[in-house]
Amino acid sequence: MAASMAAAAGRLRRAFRRSPLWGGLSRRPFSSEPPPASATAVRDAFLSFFRDRHGHRLVPSASVRPRGDPSLLFVNAGMNQFKPIFLGTVDPRSEMAGFRRVANSQKCVRAGGRHNDLEDVGRDLSHHTFFEMLGNWAFGGEYFKEEACRMAWELLTQVYGIPEDRLWVSYFGGDPKAGLDPDLESRDIWLSLGVCASHVLSFGPQENFWEMGNTGPCGPCTEIHYDLAGRGGAPQLVELWNLVFIQHNREADGSLQPLPQRHVDTGMGLERLVAVLQGTRSTYDTDLFSPLLDAIQQGCGVPPYLGRVGAADEGRTDMAYRVVADHIRTLSVCIADGVCPGMSGAPLVLRRILRRAVRFSTEVLRAPPGFLGSLVPVVVETLGDAYPELRKHSAQIVNLVSEDEAAFLASLQRGRHIIDQTLRHLGPSDLFPAEVAWSLSLSGNLGLPLDLVELMLEEKGVRLDSAGLARLAQEEAQHRSRQAEPAQEQGLQLNVHALGELQRRGVPPTDDSPKYNYSLRPSGGYEFGTCEAQVLQLYTEDGTAVASVGKGQRCGLLLDKTNFYAEQGGQASDRGYLVRVGQEDVLFPVPRAQVCGGFILHEAVAPEGLKVGDQVQLHVDEAWRLGCMEKHTATHLLNWALRQTLGPGTEQRGSHLNPERLRFDVATQAPLTPEQLRAVEGTVQEAVGQDEAVYMEEVALARTAHVPGLRFLDEVYPDPVRVVSVGVPVAEALDLGSQAALQTSVELCCGTHLLRTGAVGDLVIVGERQLSRGTTRLLAVTGEQAQQAREVGQALAQEVGAAAERLSRGSQDVVEAQRLSKDMGRLTDAVDTAVMPQWQRRELQATLKVLQRRANTAIRKLETGQAAQKTQELLRRHSEGPLIVDTVSTESLSVLVKVVRQLCERAPRTSVLLLSPQPLGHVLCACQVAQGTTPAFTAEAWALAVCSHMGGKAWGSQVVAQGTGTTADLEAALRTARAYALNQL
Repeated sequence: MAASMAAAAGRLRRAFRRSPLWGGLSRRPFSSEPPPASATAVRDAFLSFFRDRHGHRLVPSASVRPRGDPSLLFVNAGMNQFKPIFLGTVDPRSEMAGFRRVANSQKCVRAGGRHNDLEDVGRDLSHHTFFEMLGNWAFGGEYFKEEACRMAWELLTQVYGIPEDRLWVSYFGGDPKAGLDPDLESRDIWLSLGVCASHVLSFGPQENFWEMGNTGPCGPCTEIHYDLAGRGGAPQLVELWNLVFIQHNREADGSLQPLPQRHVDTGMGLERLVAVLQGTRSTYDTDLFSPLLDAIQQGCGVPPYLGRVGAADEGRTDMAYRVVADHIRTLSVCIADGVCPGMSGAPLVLRRILRRAVRFSTEVLRAPPGFLGSLVPVVVETLGDAYPELRKHSAQIVNLVSEDEAAFLASLQRGRHIIDQTLRHLGPSDLFPAEVAWSLSLSGNLGLPLDLVELMLEEKGVRLDSAGLARLAQEEAQHRSRQAEPAQEQGLQLNVHALGELQRRGVPPTDDSPKYNYSLRPSGGYEFGTCEAQVLQLYTEDGTAVASVGKGQRCGLLLDKTNFYAEQGGQASDRGYLVRVGQEDVLFPVPRAQVCGGFILHEAVAPEGLKVGDQVQLHVDEAWRLGCMEKHTATHLLNWALRQTLGPGTEQRGSHLNPERLRFDVATQAPLTPEQLRAVEGTVQEAVGQDEAVYMEEVALARTAHVPGLRFLDEVYPDPVRVVSVGVPVAEALDLGSQAALQTSVELCCGTHLLRTGAVGDLVIVGERQLSRGTTRLLAVTGEQAQQAREVGQALAQEVGAAAERLSRGSQDVVEAQRLSKDMGRLTDAVDTAVMPQWQRRELQATLKVLQRRANTAIRKLETGQAAQKTQELLRRHSEGPLIVDTVSTESLSVLVKVVRQLCERAPRTSVLLLSPQPLGHVLCACQVAQGTTPAFTAEAWALAVCSHMGGKAWGSQVVAQGTGTTADLEAALRTARAYALNQL
C-alpha cells in the first residue's frame, strides 16, 4: 500500500509540474454522462449552493481595476477585494466589516505583472487572460477547515455529480525549514469525508502553502484535482479548487507569525469546472466560448475550429481562434470596468492584447476590417447577465475596439512602408536601425509590438540592432521615471498584529467626528474648534507599540478622538500640531494622519517625552484645511459641471486634492474640446457666484441605493455614509420622488467641505491629458491661483495678438523675419508651460501654429530671394568649370545652402562649396557635389575635411552637406576646400 501510494504521489508531482496543456484534440469527449448544464447554470448553482444551503452572502464581482492597490495591474484573484479584511485595515463602519461568510464569481485578468498568461494564450487548450473565479470566504473564524472541505466535497459530488473516484486532493506536508508541521487536520478531514486514502497526498510549500505576496497573510492550502483519465492508466490531473486557510502572517524578516484572526479563502476557475462538467478536455470547447468560435468562423469564412495545437495546427488557425476568442472577452470586460487601451500600466497591457487579437484575426484568419468590434455583442450575450456593466457599456466597447483596430491596421500599413523604405538604404550586412524600430513600436509613434516588427524583418532576412533597442528602452524607462508623479512617502502604518492587538483589547475605532466641527463666522471666515484627546498608544517608527517616547523621537500616536482628517477618498491629510494639556508652550508638529482599520494614526516628532495616558489638545493647520475644503468642494462642482457638459453618463475615475491644486480623472469618449473646457469652467463659476449652501448629513447607506443621479465610485463606503449636496438639503436630495440629484451636485463623500460655494472664488482647468483611451486627467486651481492663471492667460493672449500684428505688416529683411519666428517659438514655449486656462492654451497653441507656419513661409521667400541675388553675383565672378569654392556674406546657414543649391541647378556639372564668415571668427559651410563625379567624392566628406580644418563639425549626405567651424584664416580654409576637391576629381 505504501509503495503504491508513493508511486501515485510521484505521478501526481509530475502532473503538478507539467504545463497545464491538456493533451489530445480538444473535441474528444471523455464522459458518457447526459448532456451537461450550461455555464450559466454551473455559475448559478455555485452561488445558490452557498447562499441557500450554507447562509453565505452573495457579493458582486469587483471591477477588474484594482481598488487602491498599486501592486496589481488587474484584479487577478477573487480575494483581491477582501484584502482589507485579511490585513485588518477594513473600515469598521463599512459594509465589508460586517462580512462573515460570502461567496461570488469574480472577474479576473492575468496579463502583465506577477501572473502573466498572455503569451501562453492560444498555444494550448486552457490558458486565458480573462477568467471567472468562483469563491467562498469565511472571515474571522466564522468557519475553518472542516466546514470548508465538507462544503466543497458536497458541492462537487452531490450538486455537480462528479464521481468521487475521479477526485484527488492534496494537503500541506509541512516545511521543516520554516518550522511548520504537516496539515494533518486537513488530511484527516478528507479521509473522514470518504476520500480514498490513495487519493490524498501531501506536498511542500511550493504546491500547498499560499502567500499573498512577499509579506502579509498566508497559510496552508488544500487542493482538489480532477482526473481526466478516469479508470485505468496513470492519472491526468487538473486542479479544480484551491481551499486556503489563512492563519499566518509573513513578516518583513521572512518569519511567520500567527494571525489574530483566521480566514478561509477559496477559488475555483469557472471555465475549468465547466469543461469538466461538459465532458471536454478544453475550456475552449465549452458554451462559454463556442458562440464566439462560431461567430469567428462565420465572420472570417475560415474552416471550423478543430482544437488542434502545436505542429498539428497547420497555419496556426486554431491558435488564432483561441487568441481572438480569449482576447475579445478580456477587452470587453476591461473596457466595461473603465480600463481602456493606453500607453502605460494596465492600459498598455490592454493595448497589447488588442493588437495581438488584431494580428491573429487579420494575418491568420483574414478577417475583414471592423471584425473584432462585431464580436462584442457575442461576449455581452454570454456574460451580460452575470455582469450587467457589459450591457450598459456595450456601445462604448464596440466603438473603442473598432477605432483601435482601424488605427492599428493603418499603423501596420505605414510600418511596412517605413520598413521597406529603410531597407532600400541598408547594405547587405547592415543591422536594421534601432531608432527606426523604436519609432514603429508601442513606445514610439505607430504602436506596433516589437515582436511583430522583428517578425516582419525576419521575413525579409534582416536582423534588428537589438543592443541599440535595449539602450533606447533603458532611456525611455529613465525618462518615464523622471516624468512620473513623485511617489508619496510611506508613512507609519499599523500592521495586522498591531490592529489585532487593539481589537483584542477592545479599543474602539478613533472618534474622528470632531473633524467636521467648524463653522462660519459672521465675517465670513471659518472657525475651527480644537479637540482634547487622550493618548491610548504610542508606536515607534517600525510599528512597535510602546508606553512612552523620548525627546526627538519620530512616533505614531493613537488617540481616543481627533479633529484631524486622515488621508482618504482622494483628499490629502490634515496637518497641524498638538500640545499636552497644561503645557501649551511645547508644540508637537503633526505632518500627517493616516487611517488604519478605523484607527487614526498621527505622525509626530516629540520635542519632549510623551506617554500613554497623557491628555493632549489638537490644532489643525487652518490655512491647509481651508485649502483642502476649497479644493474638495470645487472637485464636486467640477464633477457636476462635466456631467452637465458631456452628458449624464460621464463617470469619475478618480481624484486627488491638496491646497495647491486638484486632479480629476474622468471617463471620456474623446479629448475635451476648448469649448467644452470653457463651458465646464462657466458652469462651476455660476455655482460659485450663487454662493449656494453646501449640506452634509450622515444617512443609512441603503437610503442612497436607488436615488436617480447620485454618483457612486468604485469604493467601499461606511454605513452610515456621509452625503454632500450643493444647494439642496440632503433629505430632499435623497427623496426618491425628487429629481434634485439630477439637477445639482449630490455625492457620497467623507471629506471636509466648504459650507458655502462662494469661498471657492473661481476655478480654472490648467491642465488636461489623456491617461489612456477613454480617460482624461484634468488639473485645476481655485481662488487666487485661478485669478492669477486667468491674468497669465490674458497677458499671453495679448502677446500672441501683437506677434500676429507684426507678422501681418510683413518684413523685407531675413534677420527681422527670423527674429519674429524665434519670438513665435518663445511664445509657444511660454504658452505650453504657463499655468493658465487650458481652453485658452489650446486656442493660443492653434493660433501660434498657424503664425509659425506663416513666419516660416515668409522666411523661405526672403531667403530664396536673397539666395537668388547672391547666386547671380557668384555666377558673374566664376566662369564655367568643375568647381566653385568661394565666400558669401549671409547670416543664415539656410540661405547659404539655398545659394549652393541654386548654383548647382544653374551649373549642373559644377561642384560648389561656400563659406560664410560670422562674428568672432565663426564660419558657416555648405557644399554640393555635381552629378556624375567619382563615387569617392561625397559632399559629406568634403564638408568634413574643410570643417575639421577649422576645428568644427559637418553633417549631410553624399550629395549635399553643411557644417560649421572657427578660423582666423579664411583663405587657408578655401585652399583646403579646393585641394580636397581637385584631388578627388
